Amino acid sequence: MRLPPGFNLVSLEKVDSTNSEARRRAEMGASAGTIVQALEQTRGRGSRGRQWTSPKGNLYFSIILNPNCSISKCLEFTFITSVAMCDALAAKVSPMTEVSVKWPNDVLINRRKVSGILLESANNPNGLLKWLIVGIGLNVVSFPKNTEYPATSLEFEGTMDSVRDNTLELFLRHFKRWIDVWENEGFSSIRQEWLSRAIGLGQQVRVKISENQYEGKFIDLGSDGSLILEIASGETVSVLTGDVFPLDVT
Repeated sequence: MRLPPGFNLVSLEKVDSTNSEARRRAEMGASAGTIVQALEQTRGRGSRGRQWTSPKGNLYFSIILNPNCSISKCLEFTFITSVAMCDALAAKVSPMTEVSVKWPNDVLINRRKVSGILLESANNPNGLLKWLIVGIGLNVVSFPKNTEYPATSLEFEGTMDSVRDNTLELFLRHFKRWIDVWENEGFSSIRQEWLSRAIGLGQQVRVKISENQYEGKFIDLGSDGSLILEIASGETVSVLTGDVFPLDVT
């Protein structure tokens, strides 16, 4: 595999989770650009503490980074990563296949979830990041059934070239490019690119946050990465976390 400059791959057979292993290595001084990849996870994790089913055959990896920013600013890497994965997959699927992003951290093929992102970080006493870990799971040959939001895999969608190593290499090249854009132009360019790929924009959606939910029109992405909804009263609501579902209007 030919990795872009600045990346170093650590390949493992099995770990509890690549994020946990990357965190341990970051605390022991692993350099930025270290990638921890595993063929299998025994305790894979998704957002908000959910389990990420991790059988062999799919792609699981976590990247250690050290961007010069605050913890609140590092949330922008969710969108950098989403756009990079979207671009990588768009280069692999057939031309008429829809590849899109779903707020806040999912990548979809034909409106089914194929990839998820999990950020973890620690800060120094000065408030800047000590390290940032970007964890990614990609369904290559299998996907969980009976999920709240429909899932899929590269193989199920008919992607002929679904080799894990090739996909990782392609993603990293796009990832590095979008990090460069972020460093040189700021989040506004990433935000516009993400919005151009977002499903549900301009449509009625439901956002579930634990036991609560909002319904409204998805009108924008805030400068802080929040989902901006226009609710029935005409007021706008900014949502920082939650799960988005399309709202069927009859």
